[in-house]
Parts: sequence; structure tokens; C-alpha cells
Amino acid sequence: MSAERTVRLTVMGTTDLHGHVVNWDYFRNAEYDDYAHNAVGLAKVSTLVTAVRDRIAADPDAPRPLLLDAGDTIQGTPLAYYFARIEPITGGRLHPMAGAMNAIGYDAAVLGNHEFNYGLDVLDTFQRQLDFPLLGANAQDWTTGRPAFPPYELRRVDVPGAEPVTVGILGLTNPGIAIWDKAVVENRLRFDGVVESATAWVPQVRAAGADVVIVAVHSGMDLSSSYGDALPVPENAAALMAETVPGIDAVLVGHAHQEIPERLVRNRRTGEQVVLTEPLKFGMRLSLIHLDLSREQGRWTVVGRQAKVLNANLVDADPAVVELLEQDHDTVIEYVNSTIGTCTEAMSAATAPWEATAALDFVTFVEADAVAKALSGTPEAALPVLAIAAPFNRAAAIPAGDVSIRDVAGLYVFDNTLLAVTMTGTQVREYLEFSAQYFRQVTGTGPFTSSQITNAPTPTAPNGTPDYNYDIIGGLTEPLSYTIDIAKPPGSRITDLTYGGIPVAADQRFVVAVNNYRQSGGGNFPHITTAPVVYNRQLEIRQLMIDHVTTTGTIDPTTFQPGTWTLVSSGTPVVVTS
Repeated sequence: MSAERTVRLTVMGTTDLHGHVVNWDYFRNAEYDDYAHNAVGLAKVSTLVTAVRDRIAADPDAPRPLLLDAGDTIQGTPLAYYFARIEPITGGRLHPMAGAMNAIGYDAAVLGNHEFNYGLDVLDTFQRQLDFPLLGANAQDWTTGRPAFPPYELRRVDVPGAEPVTVGILGLTNPGIAIWDKAVVENRLRFDGVVESATAWVPQVRAAGADVVIVAVHSGMDLSSSYGDALPVPENAAALMAETVPGIDAVLVGHAHQEIPERLVRNRRTGEQVVLTEPLKFGMRLSLIHLDLSREQGRWTVVGRQAKVLNANLVDADPAVVELLEQDHDTVIEYVNSTIGTCTEAMSAATAPWEATAALDFVTFVEADAVAKALSGTPEAALPVLAIAAPFNRAAAIPAGDVSIRDVAGLYVFDNTLLAVTMTGTQVREYLEFSAQYFRQVTGTGPFTSSQITNAPTPTAPNGTPDYNYDIIGGLTEPLSYTIDIAKPPGSRITDLTYGGIPVAADQRFVVAVNNYRQSGGGNFPHITTAPVVYNRQLEIRQLMIDHVTTTGTIDPTTFQPGTWTLVSSGTPVVVTS
């Protein structure tokens, strides 16, 4: 039978907004210019959404588009933190992300794992503030096993001159929440796997009357897990879900912070194609899914599918959204510039790439302290705790005297979260050897400039090893001491490796605190990606540093272990001038 009618349904999507409403870096007190020149924020997204809606509205035969989000909305910026911890929305304030998303007109959103970071009371309040459903079919009540959030939404989309299209939107979140926010969800919520949950729920969405099924899933595209075999289901499984679960037409992917304009996979059982798309993060992109629908035998069927992304950097912010959040924005600017404590002596990261500094010792102390406290009562509690840090920002400095949130944040300019793994003494040594490749091989002790001894990028050699891929390691209760002899070739530079003054044994076991970028393979350091993970609550290291100063009121370098690594040439300390 020939088709009665063919129309194109457009579905727009965002993901991993992480509290970004306006294009503003609160830690620098300036607009963002460091994400490869990508602008961020819902205000930019709103302009793109309006343009798509206006274009489609001009076509008298086109159904209205839908707008979805794939999770991680209420954590990630000082704006998000402020309304969760400083002036929490549980006290009656409207969350700025809820206000913005309501104004833009979302049709549905999905729980991300970071939605749970601030506890269930904040999450429940945020959910009630939304004008659209917050979905999570695989977030289940611990006792009953029933969905604790709406599992799916049916949207009837009018088609001029024809019967409406019923679109089923299934929401799935990440099972890793059971590990990352165990303290929040244990004995309250449990989380089934993405593929297993889709297998159970897609037929129910179809049976409820859906002509089209779209899955918004907070799970990365390709099969992998940061938590190893700690759970029987994978962290990232969006493509596997599309390949193995019949009945899915399109997938909006989140969680992995990747830009994937379009991926087509074929379902193994039906042979039908499924289109997937992931729009990067922070509102930098807007995904567009186009589904061509044919009206045949009294129902709508998908006969064509494609996807792409739009770049938010190419449009101006929506002034209505900016105005809506202006008061909240100004409040947070004042907050990040406020004094949260004092520092007993000035700390600078200017020389951190070539000598031990109190600035990086502060970072390793906060990391190791957080991990040690979390591991209390576990088998790993008896192990010595080390921590890894890198000189992210040579311009960072914390003054003696009053310290602001911005001062602390300058030491940690990335949105990394904290993990911990176990490693042996041999593995720690090999990790340090790999890191020491950052240095050039030299003869003599100088004086040298930093460019003469490091492989850091320069205008004439832009492909060097960046500072953020040079790691140092410090101890919590005892110092980890070592020397780096740059007269020797890479691979044989680490000497005098001791912990608490005693040589590190090859089989000695350590807990090592590390950021998620490094643990997931960033920098290709040895052992760290395969080492057993013993801590992963997905807490931002930068925020842990801020929280430490806020709680204690003081940064005192005498309270944490000093870095005792030394740069030498043939055993004699190297002199570096700048």
C-alpha cells in the first residue's frame, strides 16, 4: 500500500549542562574562552531552540519539534553549588536551571548521575520545580523495585491535516550511581543496567501507544566502565542498547561529554537502523534528530532518520533567559569573590613544574584526606594514602591573609572528580618514571630556564607535553620522597624513592588518589586505568578544596606533608631561573 502521508519530526536535545546557564566562568570572573573557544550555557541553547522552532513553524505541514535533555543538570558550576549548599532550593528558592529550562520549554529530561550529588531532598525539590517530567526508568525503590521516577512520557504531537504522532520518550540513567553516590542512595534506590532496563521498558512504551520511541540515556556511546567489574552492568552502553533492544528509533546520549553528531547502528534482531547523537556538554551544542514518518495502514512508521549538532558559539545568548537569571547570576558572582578563610603564608604555583611547592601539596593533601576519611572502616583503611596532582596553572597563587573562593579555584582549573585506586610500589615508581618524561635530558645543573629543561609546549614546538600531563605524588601522613635525575634518559630517572623515610618495596601497597581524567586514560599513564578502584563518589576536586577552606577557615602549609621530590642532574640539584 502506498504511503498516505510523510512528515518530518524534529527532536532537539541537550545533555550534561552541569549548571551552565550563561557563558560565564565564575572562577575567572569573565566569559569562557578556554573551551577551544566554545561558548556555554542554556541562554545560548535557547537562541538555537527558538530558531529551530521558528523555522519549523513556517512549514504548515510540519509537526512541532520536541526538546529533551539527557541529564547531569544541577551540578558543576558555582551557580549550581550555591543553590544546593549555600542557599538551597529546599528553602523555597527556584533552582536557576529549573527556571531556565521551564522558560525554554523542555518536554522531558533524564536523571544524570550528578543529580544525586546533593542528596535526595535537593533532587526531589528540583523535580517538583520542573514543568516537565524528570525520567528514570531504571532508578527503582530499594524495597518495592518500582520506578522511583516516571519511567517514560508519551507526547501526542499534532500533525496538520492528519492524525497526531504519539512519541514515547523513555529515560534511563547510569547504574554507576549505586557506587558514586552510595552514601545517598544505599537502602533507598537501586539501579538496573541500561540494556536490561531498555529490554523491559521499550515494549511497554510501544504497548502504551507510542508510534515512535526515543530513548534519552545518561550513558556514554561505547561500551566501557570506569568502575571495572564492581557492578555487573556497564557504565556506557548506549550503542549496545540500540543494537540489541528492538523497537528504538532514536537515542539521545549523555554522560561521556563527547561530541557525536550522528551515529547509525543496526539492530541485530530487526535489522532496523537506529540513530544516536550526543551534543558535547555544558550547552555548547544542540542535537537535532530528524525522523521521517510515513502514515501507512492507519499508523505512523519511521522510514528515515538522521542527526546533527548545532554550535551554540555561533549565536548570541537569549536576552530573556539572561534577564530571568540575572539576580541569581549576580548573587553567585558575589559569593565566589567572598572571603572563605585565611592562609598563613602565600602559596604560588609559578615554580610547581620543577620544584616542590606548598600550592600542589595543598591539592594532594585535600585529595588524600577526602579518600582516607571515606575509606574508614574498609579493608583499604590500613593502607598508606598517596595523592596525585599536576601544575595546571602556573599563574595560580593564594595570598597570605584573606582567601576567596576564586583564589582556591585558581589552583584547580579543571572540572575533574576524585577517585582512588590501589597500586604497588613498582607501579608507583613506573608511574613516576612516565611522568618524568616531561623533562628534557640535560647535562650540568644550570642555571636553566624552564623551557630548557621541560618539554612543555612553546610557540615553536606546540606539540610538547603540557603541564597538566606532568604529575607529582605526595603522601598524607608520611612524605613520599623521590628525586628525578634528568641527566639520565627517560625510564631510569626516579631514584631514592621512599615513604616515611623507608625505601618503597616493590610489592608495597598504596591507595592512590587521582582525578577522573587520569584514571580514565588521559595522558596514557601506566597502570592507573587498570588499577582496582576503591573510591569514586564523583565529587569535584576543586569543590573539595573550597569546602576544606570553608570548613577549617585556614590554609596552613605546616598541617600537610611537604612535597619532598627534587630535580637533580647526576645527583646534584638543578637550578632553574624561570
